[in-house]
Amino acid sequence: MIAALLTISPGAQAGLREAMDAYKHRNYPVALREFSLLADQGNAHGQYGLGMMYATGKGVPKNFEQALTLFRLAADQGEAGAQNFLGVMYAKGQGVPKDYQQAVSWLLKAAEQGEAGAQNTLGLMYSSGTGVTVDMVQAHMWFSLSESAGNELATKNREIAEHKMSRQKIDEAQALANKWRAEHK
Repeated sequence: MIAALLTISPGAQAGLREAMDAYKHRNYPVALREFSLLADQGNAHGQYGLGMMYATGKGVPKNFEQALTLFRLAADQGEAGAQNFLGVMYAKGQGVPKDYQQAVSWLLKAAEQGEAGAQNTLGLMYSSGTGVTVDMVQAHMWFSLSESAGNELATKNREIAEHKMSRQKIDEAQALANKWRAEHK
């Protein structure tokens, strides 16, 4: 969400910074106030932050339906974190019936923007065949991309995937990951 500060007006930047700092330091009343102000103005980052509060029950009662509404508003504006959480909510059936097609769709949107959590989740889905056909090459590619973004869990998942793959398939996955990186610089 730090990158978000670069893409919004100075006034909204100050509100978002205050909301993020408050959330980080568990000052949920201030985070709620600031995220709410931003969300009410249609700010995707405020909607995402407020959605996180409802999804986790931090500072507000846990409410998946409210989180889903806020994540959808932010995701429709291209907020990758919100797209990731929408995908996870559809995959788990949180606030909505389980819908793996929707989950994969939202996760792909987030993953294409470099969202490491979404990339790792897609890797898990491809390795298990959840909502997609099992494809260890795709799984490895998404794990590798997530790992490149610093996701330590993706490293473990990639290593597990490699035990199920031939050297040729691993090389294929690595080539796909390198191609993705080159196209998304």
